[in-house]
Amino acid sequence: MKQFPVAVIIEMVRLDNRWVSEKWEAIGVVPAFDTAVDAPARSIFADDERERFLVGRFELELFRDEVDNYHLNLTSPEPRVFVMWRLEDDFAKPTALSLSYGEAARWLDSGEQCDGVPMPPEIADWLGDFVNTHYKPAARKKIKRNDPFRDQAKEAQP
Repeated sequence: MKQFPVAVIIEMVRLDNRWVSEKWEAIGVVPAFDTAVDAPARSIFADDERERFLVGRFELELFRDEVDNYHLNLTSPEPRVFVMWRLEDDFAKPTALSLSYGEAARWLDSGEQCDGVPMPPEIADWLGDFVNTHYKPAARKKIKRNDPFRDQAKEAQP
């Protein structure tokens, strides 16, 4: 399987602030095998302080040239799914998802809004299969350090 369908959970928290009335954040992803590609956002929780929405269906894709970044993500203490989103019509709309640390860093460097959410076990297993198949650790190079006594050792030899 080259793609893994997921829906994003976006949370809006109401703020008591004179400049900003709310804060948006991606807080999770869930598998979405049975969700239509063009599914509209729907409220899944609401109280006086916050509201959570289940948004769309997005396809997580894996690319061989990102396998080092996937390995880095999987071996971190808390593997993440990275969600890039943009505020459109007063709603935080996810626009792209990735499992690559490198891609998330590029999004942040370009000024995009990106949140890392916990990686569900199903996605971790799927990603682990890909990494186990394609990841090849870089060959370690032996480093020659400066030895201040190297020349003295050569002179002392008979």
